[in-house]
Amino acid sequence: MVRDSGSAPTAAGLNSREVILNAARALVGEKGYDGMAISDLCAQAGLPPSSIYYHFGNKLGVLAALLERTFEELHALFPNPSTYDDLAPLERLEAWFSAACSSLDRRPDYLQLLVAISVGPQKDAEAVQATVRRIRDYAHSSWVAALTPIFAPNGGKNNEALVQQLAVLGRALTDGLSVTNSFDGMSYSSQVVPFVSLVRGLAEHRDAAKRKR
Repeated sequence: MVRDSGSAPTAAGLNSREVILNAARALVGEKGYDGMAISDLCAQAGLPPSSIYYHFGNKLGVLAALLERTFEELHALFPNPSTYDDLAPLERLEAWFSAACSSLDRRPDYLQLLVAISVGPQKDAEAVQATVRRIRDYAHSSWVAALTPIFAPNGGKNNEALVQQLAVLGRALTDGLSVTNSFDGMSYSSQVVPFVSLVRGLAEHRDAAKRKR
């Protein structure tokens, strides 16, 4: 959650820190981080440079704070796979992934922001790397939690390794969909059924192979 800095609220009811972060999100999406000048940020936010330097120190500080807020918003927005523990494993995966994709369809700018940042030199800054890693680790652990009841309900080294591999692919799928959404307008939700079908087919294939042993 973005905390109030004590600044007087703007006409929109937001404090100046939030106004700057909202402006930065819009500009990064439009121009990329490298194309966003402090002057652009001031014009977009309607605030003087002194407000930006006071709250964030420099442009990289704005980016780090924006990423941190994005992580907190994503954490609040995304469902936890355990929410659907009353369902059978495959139905649990489908319910969780459907809810996650629906959330991303409502706010596609979240992942688009991460993709935009990942291609610029600022990705190597320590403050940026730390928050990006937290976001991606959270996504990976969610995929692991969603896939484990299907492929490794009783553990097993090989089964757990498969879950890890599929979790990486699942996270990569949503990364790629953020680009497809931006360029082609394809929704995240449109890929739920195909992906779940693939997982279902893999699970059935593995079960059949086990029965033949």
